[in-house]
Amino acid sequence: MTDLIHVIVLGIIEGITEFLPVSSTGHLLIAEKLGLGARSDLFNVGIQAGAILAVTLIYWSRIWQLLTQWREPGNRDYLFKLTVAFLITAVLGLIAVKLGFALDKTKPSVIAWALLIGGIWMIAAEQLAAKQPDRSAVTWPVAIGVGIAQMVAGIFPGTSRSAATIFTAMLAGTSNRAAATEFAFLVGIPTMYAATGYELLKVLKAGGVVHEDWTALIIGFVVSLIIAFVAVKWLLGYIRTHRFTPFAIYRIALGVALLLWMPTNA
Repeated sequence: MTDLIHVIVLGIIEGITEFLPVSSTGHLLIAEKLGLGARSDLFNVGIQAGAILAVTLIYWSRIWQLLTQWREPGNRDYLFKLTVAFLITAVLGLIAVKLGFALDKTKPSVIAWALLIGGIWMIAAEQLAAKQPDRSAVTWPVAIGVGIAQMVAGIFPGTSRSAATIFTAMLAGTSNRAAATEFAFLVGIPTMYAATGYELLKVLKAGGVVHEDWTALIIGFVVSLIIAFVAVKWLLGYIRTHRFTPFAIYRIALGVALLLWMPTNA
């Protein structure tokens, strides 16, 4: 029963933090240090897949529109920019993996500094974006910037993919929070499916499926899916009338707490 509770809690943490700009990696690390236990790579991939599926369902009508009405100039242009942003992330990400450009995501100090610096950057970025005219259009600088931002977030654990891409979009020209978030999340869907598939292949090749607790994985997946659906729905409504500042303050506070609480060499 205790392990089941731990699985549910991990699914809840993943569902809440995967697409909110607060870093799911950081929160899952904290959960592990608090005694919820380290899980298999396949389990982590599974609960992440639940969160991705939730966002896919939320944006399904928009995705369907882009795919079925791609002949319309506006949709074709938007879809092309999504594709280019994804390809930039994929190509740069593969290069980074081959060259070994990645920080240790198991070290609390790495996560803590990423949370802290990212929170400060979020406050500064939103202040700068607020001074721009309200723009909902996605330009090429936005598409390119978001593609690069996703790759950077993958290298620096604790950065938060959603925070990096949303604020890059806002600074690059899509100053409207809702429009920037939509583009960032739509680019994130194929990117995260690809990353999840890549991790799954590694697990399968390593034989990690044999001893997997499939009951725990399925429960974690379902919990993550449900919680992520609720969390993202709430976020999309929240940002229409509120800034991201509370998330930035939370990140800064959490980063400071991690630096004070956990050994920097842990």
